[in-house]
Amino acid sequence: MEKKKKELFISDMNSRLKKAQATFLVEYQGIDAGSMNRVRGELRKIGAEFKVIKNRLLKLASLGTGTESIREQFVGPCAIAITYDDIVGPAKVLLELSKDIKNLKLKSGQISGKPMDLDSLKKLASLPGREQLLAQLLSAMNAVPTSLVRVLNGVMLKMMYVLKAIENKKVNEHISTDNG
Repeated sequence: MEKKKKELFISDMNSRLKKAQATFLVEYQGIDAGSMNRVRGELRKIGAEFKVIKNRLLKLASLGTGTESIREQFVGPCAIAITYDDIVGPAKVLLELSKDIKNLKLKSGQISGKPMDLDSLKKLASLPGREQLLAQLLSAMNAVPTSLVRVLNGVMLKMMYVLKAIENKKVNEHISTDNG
């Protein structure tokens, strides 16, 4: 790569890393092209990018970004997964794919500049995904007004029953005084 192209590449990658919510570092040595395309495709489905970058260029591109916190991990053949929204999804995908693809190994990662080791990434991957968390949040938010309506409806029904009972009592008293 000529110098001008390298500078443009580093600048572009730096801006991507600044926007990223999380990045994950992956070892890929010995993986065939078909498997690499599978990894890229699975990550693309959930809105993440997967890039193979020379460590020297990645170190330069990571300056001033959260990814700089894992710079010391840029050793050997590494690729980086970049996510802008869902931080759980890419960790899940990479760990699942590493079970099927022999030489794919999740090394480390960072979330908002906080470095994470492999054990932390495994715990992250065990969390529910973004869509599931949003569904749970929506369900919880919906439950409160629904419960409130049910409670208010119950109060109104009880009030109506009390008023109906008073009306019936008055009618019965009125009938008994007329007959008496």
